[in-house]
Amino acid sequence: MSVHSSANTYTPDEMMTIAAARLIWPGCVCFVGIGVPSAAANLARLTHAPDMVLIYESGGIGTHPRVLPLSIGDGELAETATAVVSLPEIFSYWLQAGRIDVGFLGAAQIDRFGNLNTTVIGGYSKPKTRLPGAGGAPEIALHAKQIFVVLKQSPRSFVGKLDFCTSAGFLNGNGERAQRGLPGAGPQVVITDMGILKPATRSQELTLVARYENVSVDRIRAATGWPLAVADTIDVVAAPTAEELRVLRDLHKRTAIAHAGDARRSRKIPRAAAGQVNL
Repeated sequence: MSVHSSANTYTPDEMMTIAAARLIWPGCVCFVGIGVPSAAANLARLTHAPDMVLIYESGGIGTHPRVLPLSIGDGELAETATAVVSLPEIFSYWLQAGRIDVGFLGAAQIDRFGNLNTTVIGGYSKPKTRLPGAGGAPEIALHAKQIFVVLKQSPRSFVGKLDFCTSAGFLNGNGERAQRGLPGAGPQVVITDMGILKPATRSQELTLVARYENVSVDRIRAATGWPLAVADTIDVVAAPTAEELRVLRDLHKRTAIAHAGDARRSRKIPRAAAGQVNL
């Protein structure tokens, strides 16, 4: 579904990506995952925060990808990085040492206290769906100074109880994260395709603080698997500017062309030679 404003026509996914990008500030050191977090971080880098430091789990520091990576192992990240270090160094020297301002994460499920599931849907021993897994997300959620979470909002993703807790948010809320001595501040904002949520000061329960234009509070409530807390005053997020849309769409277009070229080249490799090693 597209949304029409007086200036632009845009999709909910574009609004979500742009809203997330706007939260990144110049000079921000950002540990980013693949997907919408990567698109948002790179949009910020290409617009208002050109000096942000983009870090990927595979070891790229200060990456300047021309297209969005397919995975953290994409060669584009190493080729455009200021430096490439080992994975242990990324986690010990950068993340655990407190050098990451923002950890940008996605998830399959989130609960009212910002805990995340990227492991399984259904029971762990016999799941309905086995997801990509934890990767570095638990450590990022633990050690980054703050976490931004980006995911589409529906009762399937915003759930009353996680099928599995992969990454800790505020645990059971009401100060439990701090009581357990976890170093980072946890999820400070959740950006969805409908609006923006932030943790309440005392309970740390995720609370709706802003909505996108033409999205009602009732609709956001209906897309949430628990009784959603709503702030006394709800802001309306400004629609994307023409420049934000142009840069984001150009980035996705370049990415699609580059990845289509990779697919065509892989199809040209003779099947018999695909796994062959010549000595």
